[in-house]
Amino acid sequence: MKEITGGICAAKGFKANGIHCGIRKNKTKRDLSLITSDVKAAAAAVYTTNLVKGAPLTVTKAHIADGYAQAVICNSGNANTCNANGIEIAEQMSELVEKAIGISKDDVVIASTGVIGQVLDITPIANGMDELAAGLGDHSDFAAEGIMTTDTVKKEIAVSFEIDGVECKIGGIAKGSGMIHPNMATMLVFITTDVAIAPELLQKALSTDIASTFNMVSVDGDTSTNDMVTVLANGMAGNSIIDKEDETFAQFCKALNSVTVYLCRKIAGDGEGATKLLECKVTGAADEKTAKTVAKSVICSSLLKAAMFGADANWGRVLCAIGYSGADVDVNKIDVSFESSKGRLDVCVNGAGIDFSEEKAKEILLEKEIDILVELNSGEATATAWGCDLTYDYVKINGDYRT
Repeated sequence: MKEITGGICAAKGFKANGIHCGIRKNKTKRDLSLITSDVKAAAAAVYTTNLVKGAPLTVTKAHIADGYAQAVICNSGNANTCNANGIEIAEQMSELVEKAIGISKDDVVIASTGVIGQVLDITPIANGMDELAAGLGDHSDFAAEGIMTTDTVKKEIAVSFEIDGVECKIGGIAKGSGMIHPNMATMLVFITTDVAIAPELLQKALSTDIASTFNMVSVDGDTSTNDMVTVLANGMAGNSIIDKEDETFAQFCKALNSVTVYLCRKIAGDGEGATKLLECKVTGAADEKTAKTVAKSVICSSLLKAAMFGADANWGRVLCAIGYSGADVDVNKIDVSFESSKGRLDVCVNGAGIDFSEEKAKEILLEKEIDILVELNSGEATATAWGCDLTYDYVKINGDYRT
């Protein structure tokens, strides 16, 4: 497996584009994206667990109920959520795709992100469709820009790998900076692949993967309303179709995981106002559930996130987060360390503090990527969670986000 360029256009048969259609006041920001496949593709998706769900999710569920789709359209700057005519707007977006490029409206995935509860006008989307469709091509970067809200960087990745000697490719783009919190889904992620795989196995691969990837990301504790992860697999690589859980299925799952882990890290590191990517690695847990519970609790701790912003090795906040996590652990066995490109520092052994250099701690914690290592010494299970520091700018961004 190797990383390649191309993002969502790396796999055979996929095109994309992103434009500014006028939803956003800032004309330099793209606000409408389209992804298409040359042929109908197997489709799978997972959705936000928030009871308040955007209309596009409802429409998308209906459109891919047969296991197939051929296009994705997404607007940013104004979320189609809590709107009386939300379903109508989502259906109109898919109808515009059908009119512009001939793909059936029933084979369109619809997504929307931005301010919640603000009426979404279909007019700029309709006016921009001809330009959007005409520009379809190798433009994963344009599509990645078109789905961004408070994101500061584009998030895209692609890898190539082999299945039975056939080269296959898988790529993805994502948006996510605020309102990021487990469980699935708390961002927008679009993944494309030219692998031939049965829809039910594609769904199983995605549903299984998110348990240890997107469900382990947290920025601020808020679970969004509109977000989902979608995978389209058009089979154009030419491999024998994956229709059972064998070695080829495992190879596909590994490739999918390489894409999702990369996007998880990019989303966490680009949290609103963030200056650091935090990765909590839990080892020695009695079982996977315990490991995940501990990792999530640590990464979600506002006090720990603030300490990481200040490069303060306040390891007691790690133990505190473990203690209220609800996980059944022996606190007298826990070891904690901090690690970055500047080295590793042990700060707690068997649940008690040990002497360490505050100067070395500061050096380690001033880096852009910090690993929080938790050893439970109670088993063999492991888990990883991703988050970011909590800064002054998070409040600034969200204090006037709408106005």
